[in-house]
Amino acid sequence: MAWLQYWPGRRDGIVSGRPHRPEQPGLAPGLALIFDMDGVLIDSNPVHREAWEIYNRRFGLETTEAMHESMYGRRNDEIVRNFFGELPPGEAFSRGAEKEKLYRELMSGRIESCLVPGLRKFLETYRDTPMAVASNGERENVALILDVSGLRGYFRVTLDGLQVQNPKPHPEIYLRAAKGLGVPPSNCIVLEDSHSGVAAARGAGMRVIGLRTTHGYLPGTDLNVDNFMSGDLTKWLAAQTCAV
Repeated sequence: MAWLQYWPGRRDGIVSGRPHRPEQPGLAPGLALIFDMDGVLIDSNPVHREAWEIYNRRFGLETTEAMHESMYGRRNDEIVRNFFGELPPGEAFSRGAEKEKLYRELMSGRIESCLVPGLRKFLETYRDTPMAVASNGERENVALILDVSGLRGYFRVTLDGLQVQNPKPHPEIYLRAAKGLGVPPSNCIVLEDSHSGVAAARGAGMRVIGLRTTHGYLPGTDLNVDNFMSGDLTKWLAAQTCAV
């Protein structure tokens, strides 16, 4: 017996055949997704700002807006040297580690509420696609976000800023992520929120989607969206094909 379905677009309200199912979003086989973490998986930059302000006051340093802007997308040792000048060997890393410990204390009870809107559904939709996290952040930060949120299982590769010699804007971390996924760089799509991250992805020869969590617009990207609920994001991804 043929299926009958009510269909408002027809005068008789009926179509014959099987029930209509909307086409499911997806990504062409052979493509991969690589995510930055801060500002992409989680809107954590307001908490980073709070942590830097508290930490810097311990040294009598007030954190200006220009200082906040300069930290986005950078590794901690670079941020510390920018804030405090040249320091003895190892001091930049130890100060950065102290600030990140404070950040994790502030963030620990806020993770779920700070996840970028639509992230969970997006990851579930593309769960069969090779996915990686490539962050300039510290390993403990990456572990906190991925483990407390329960998102680690979606990612085949996770890289932090201390696993590379050269942090973003150098392309090293994205090239390593692509290698770990076994996907050519030209078939990787990066999701970023910072200028240095976009530069790193472009330097690696990858396509880039900018999330407007940190900046109102990211030049050099293929697409800018507010979050993972964007219909433009779904359409753009569906149109992508393998370069090689």
